[in-house]
Amino acid sequence: MSKVILAFETSCDDTSVALFEDDRLVSMDTASQIKVHNITWWVVPEVAAREHANAIFGVLNKALEESWKSLEDIDYIWVTMMPWLIPSLLTGITVANTLSNILKIPLVEIHHIEAHIFANFLDRREDEISYPLVCLTVSGGHNEIYYMKNMWDMYRIGWTTDDAAWEAFDKVSKMMWLGYPGWPIVSKYADDWENEKSNKGTELFPRVWLDKNEFDFSFSGLKSAVKREIDKKIREKWKLSEYDKREISYEFQEAVTEVLAYKLVNAAEKKRVKTVMLAWWVSANNKLKEKISVLAKERGLKFIYPKIIKYCLDNAAMVWINAFYKIEKNREFNLT
Repeated sequence: MSKVILAFETSCDDTSVALFEDDRLVSMDTASQIKVHNITWWVVPEVAAREHANAIFGVLNKALEESWKSLEDIDYIWVTMMPWLIPSLLTGITVANTLSNILKIPLVEIHHIEAHIFANFLDRREDEISYPLVCLTVSGGHNEIYYMKNMWDMYRIGWTTDDAAWEAFDKVSKMMWLGYPGWPIVSKYADDWENEKSNKGTELFPRVWLDKNEFDFSFSGLKSAVKREIDKKIREKWKLSEYDKREISYEFQEAVTEVLAYKLVNAAEKKRVKTVMLAWWVSANNKLKEKISVLAKERGLKFIYPKIIKYCLDNAAMVWINAFYKIEKNREFNLT
């Protein structure tokens, strides 16, 4: 007999609800808060929680309507538990827990980083991913490399010592008054510069390697270098031109993606694995994927990343796939 699963994801600023029937995605709806957070150029936790509360029942109803299911059809509820913004998480947890108690059905709590890693399993067969592997996670608050011996045995081998890559993109975007979220805007400016630039490779900004043989990251110094360059151009010209914004965006993105790609592939070589994986928001960045692809091909590595853009961002489908394998394999997936 088929099982119907309801999944909630409210860890940051996307309210996402999905319904599945066994291993088939039936419906998913996601409400974005980008317009609200454009006002502050950053996600204010209390504001995000309020927006989740305002949106969650509308998103739930839409997902139910599109699936032609009712709450009485649900067999399991899965919800993101941690980590990320506590006020946002509490909205999804409260609704999921309430429905679980009312409907008297099991509630499965899912780890947010696990879910993003497992987004790579969406629209893929299990045997398409071979182990051992190393996985790079890149978001606003998290920047880590994990060694995965198998689906259930993994540990962190590298992390950011200060700021994560997504946060750096947001701050650079804010410095140039480009908008929020930063990475798609900065990346668009960078792409425009790359298309028009004839003499690439000026390297305006440093590559912060820390120790090239280790797997940790630091982007705070890079942000400071960008700020100095912006201040310099403003002193010289009294303003930052569109040309300047494109150049700075390109050089900044090159500095970030070069380090991320190198550290991931270097970790694979040091750990003697043949597969590298990318997860979380910045896995949607085409320049990062391009750089990893080139390095992986040079070194004979298989490169895996989420199949479609929406799986890179916060979404309820990744919550489902993580819990699906937990139940399917009757295993616990622990992060250390």
